[in-house]
Amino acid sequence: MPALSPEIMQAIQASWPIVLMGVIFYFLLYRPQKKEQQRRQELLNNLKKGERVVTIGGLYGTIVALNEKTVTLKIADKVEVDISRTAVSHNQNQPKA
Repeated sequence: MPALSPEIMQAIQASWPIVLMGVIFYFLLYRPQKKEQQRRQELLNNLKKGERVVTIGGLYGTIVALNEKTVTLKIADKVEVDISRTAVSHNQNQPKA
């Protein structure tokens, strides 16, 4: 195997910190964010009628109707509100992960 020239070795030594930073950013920022996005999308796709949910604004309610973009929540007797499906924060029936 031919020996590497000093210029190539110097370039490799100068670039390894940048590669290391890229790996650190991947494991500390990108992967956890991607997992959280997948968990949230799964939650929104699996919403069902009758489930108790909490909205991003802190509104507690039971789902009475669903469609592609909106959710109708019953928050009290004779009080129903339509919210955006993406405004659902978490499901009260399942433990928050």
